[in-house]
Amino acid sequence: MELAFDPSTFDATTIAVLIAGMAVTGMIGGILAGLLGVGGGIVIVPVLFWVLHTFRIAPEHASHLAVATSLATIIPTSISSMRSHAKRGTVDRSLLRLWGPAVFVGALIGGGLAKVVSGDSLRAIFGVVGLLVAVNMALPKTLVVSEALPVSKWINRLIAGVIGIISSLMGIGGGTLSVPTLSAFSFPAHRAVGTAAAMGLLIAVPGVAGFLYAGLGVEGLPPGSLGYVSLPAALIIAPVSYLFAPLGTRLAHALDAKNLKRVFALFLAITAIRMLTS
Repeated sequence: MELAFDPSTFDATTIAVLIAGMAVTGMIGGILAGLLGVGGGIVIVPVLFWVLHTFRIAPEHASHLAVATSLATIIPTSISSMRSHAKRGTVDRSLLRLWGPAVFVGALIGGGLAKVVSGDSLRAIFGVVGLLVAVNMALPKTLVVSEALPVSKWINRLIAGVIGIISSLMGIGGGTLSVPTLSAFSFPAHRAVGTAAAMGLLIAVPGVAGFLYAGLGVEGLPPGSLGYVSLPAALIIAPVSYLFAPLGTRLAHALDAKNLKRVFALFLAITAIRMLTS
């Protein structure tokens, strides 16, 4: 399959607008990463899909490129967000030791599945899971399963592994799933967000590796692609996201837990609906 567009037909103004759009995406993504512990993927994935679709990239490739590139930008953003939350004492190290390895393995599996999962399936996963999480977070009283995390380490690892797989396939940081899951087990909201920022790194690194492998040798990808990762987009979005993540962290600590959940639910619902209707 060949590209359906010729990059040389775009003038300097169009290219400048696209670069500015990527930078704004990185800014919003960085703020949301610090605010919600989500790595910014809930914004980056749909925006990148829209941009690639505008460039007439085949939807099948656009979905994979958007997810993989989002995961690549989450790496530096998660580091920045994690450091900011760690300074405020909201990264739970014991939970990281319990969930971290399973999240990592799950994300690696998710990235590897990209070779067999279709673009439509990726968008459906993003949309359906995103809406379910948004509804749960928007409810006046968040669903509470238990007053504490399961006692069994294997049950915890199973939960973390599933979060890693789905997050990797959605191109998002750990917060989208781990924050509501932890909330369902009565985990404090700010500690859940801070710890999720750290989990974003454990999801992004193996997830990117899987998508790099899955995209090797695939024809019809835009110039500058490494596997399914668009290097030009990642190089614009990632530095801006990194710089703005601390601002999101400050906002997270200025909001109470109830408002934090409402902000999370609103952004997630909007982007999930956009992906389902695309």
